[in-house]
Amino acid sequence: MRTALIACGLAALVHMIPLFLPRNTPEQELAIARVTAEVPNRLRLLKPLKEHPKITGAELREAAELLLEGAPAEAQEFVEEAERREPGSVETQLLRARICRAERMERCVRESFEQAVRLAPADTRPDLLWADMREQDGDLEAAAEAVDRARKKAPGELALHLRYSRLLSAVGRPREAEAVLQALAPRLPADQLLVELGLLRAREGRADEARAFFAQAVEKSPQSAVAHYHLGAAHFQLGNLDAAEEELLTADRLNVADPRPLAALCAMQVKAGRRDAARVTKMDLQRRFQGQAELIRDACRMDP
Repeated sequence: MRTALIACGLAALVHMIPLFLPRNTPEQELAIARVTAEVPNRLRLLKPLKEHPKITGAELREAAELLLEGAPAEAQEFVEEAERREPGSVETQLLRARICRAERMERCVRESFEQAVRLAPADTRPDLLWADMREQDGDLEAAAEAVDRARKKAPGELALHLRYSRLLSAVGRPREAEAVLQALAPRLPADQLLVELGLLRAREGRADEARAFFAQAVEKSPQSAVAHYHLGAAHFQLGNLDAAEEELLTADRLNVADPRPLAALCAMQVKAGRRDAARVTKMDLQRRFQGQAELIRDACRMDP
């Protein structure tokens, strides 16, 4: 016991050494702030940095990021100093937009975006951050418009076209969404295109057609965990639990690092009243994905 206590004490002492070493660079203070949990404690560490002669705009922005959740007004001060030291930074304007949103200052948010666009009219980041914010607010039409602007600036980015298609589908414009997908056919792998078309049909409530697309995707690419996952979900929606279980277990086998197939299986088993099977699946999830407690709890929740 004495040996164990001594070892623990030495370990704690080693971890505390950096706190007592001379610190005269922003990097050292930021490194400590990153591992400091409480925002007030971070603020005490970071506040002197605002006046530090060696600090850069990037370091000021990182300090603001560390204070954004919990101390947005102080984060704003760091952003202002970053702009003073490095004027003309798109990154500073986008961070300001996020801080202003946290403080519910909508005019400031818009002004920050407008400034970011003026500074870098070809940059997609302002459009994508605007889309994220509008999507969080439930304004999917505005999100779709922002993603459309971004994809026109970067036509080679497939992810932007796919996101635009999904947003069009979400706002009830399925024909336009499908046209975007079909235009990607020469550039998308066949199985991925089929999965996207299946998801489009699923969002329209056309479950049989969705399953057919997912089945084609599996046929094209039997090793695609994504295709098996969505085919399993489609089978369940159509009432075929046995086929759903088979597909989800295949998806899990093909990608053992992804907890979603087993989580979906657990939810399906609970919903179907197969509680014993759900308990087994839950134990497997807990054994393999210890860091996903919330996901497992939500998927395997059983009413008392």
